[in-house]
Amino acid sequence: MRCPFCGESDTQVKDSRPTEDGSAIRRRRFCGACGQRFTTVERVQLRELVVVKADNRRVAFDRDKLARSIRVALNKRPVNEERIERIVNGIVRKLEASGDSDIKSGAIGELVMETLKEVDAVAYVRFASVYRDFREAKDFEAFLGGMGGAPLAKPETADEK
Repeated sequence: MRCPFCGESDTQVKDSRPTEDGSAIRRRRFCGACGQRFTTVERVQLRELVVVKADNRRVAFDRDKLARSIRVALNKRPVNEERIERIVNGIVRKLEASGDSDIKSGAIGELVMETLKEVDAVAYVRFASVYRDFREAKDFEAFLGGMGGAPLAKPETADEK
């Protein structure tokens, strides 16, 4: 593994341990050339996924981009980092298990929305607003009306009754 600080190709693994859910191995590494330490993560990859964009461009699937978009949607929500990792791992496993190496970007977006809907209603709406490109308040109204109820309403407290 090449050192991200100095570019040296000979680094040493000092410690290896599985992640909480056992889906990856975290390795602490040391560069003998510059003395810096860094962490790498090793995951099983069943197949190379290619994302087919709406304009038919084909790009390599980027797990980190998926994780970033989910983190943005869940920003300041009561969902811890471990749960976010499990969500991302679950989505990636579903994509890899689909049997097809070419995945339409729309299918990924719908899978993320389906997952976020079960996790957090606010994150679901945040993601949908970007994914579905809401431009006006009426777009939100139409979307929320289709959710069948008002899951985003603040629950009444005993003082408000």
